[in-house]
Amino acid sequence: MANAIYPLYKQDLIAGTTGYDLDNDTVTDGPYTALIHVATHGYVSSDRFYSVFAGANVGTDQRITVPTIAQGVFDGGDLLYTAVSGATIEAILVYRHNSGASSTWPLVMWYDTAGGGLPATPNGGNISVTWNIGGIFVL
Repeated sequence: MANAIYPLYKQDLIAGTTGYDLDNDTVTDGPYTALIHVATHGYVSSDRFYSVFAGANVGTDQRITVPTIAQGVFDGGDLLYTAVSGATIEAILVYRHNSGASSTWPLVMWYDTAGGGLPATPNGGNISVTWNIGGIFVL
């Protein structure tokens, strides 16, 4: 699989669906990421909400701080996952967290590019995610 923005996320953006914006930066509302073990659940283009990844995430999900949107580019702060242990990580999932249940958190982007630090084998140490200088993704 190549990196992809979820088709249903793009559809909801075009429709102007409330709660799909990524420029919020609070503990309850905004962009988050999860490290994913794809043997538990991989990319499926028809997936819509984070709850389908129950048990597939490795470590503690992280919030993308200082999210920005400019000229169609979404960007934000780099990430640090601390003391990560568990299954091999083959992908990074970006999703839009809100104050509801995980069955209401829209899936945004799937990132699984080899050479971008993936796959990674946790060893109890930290895992850093440094986004591309050009941004996390472009619409």
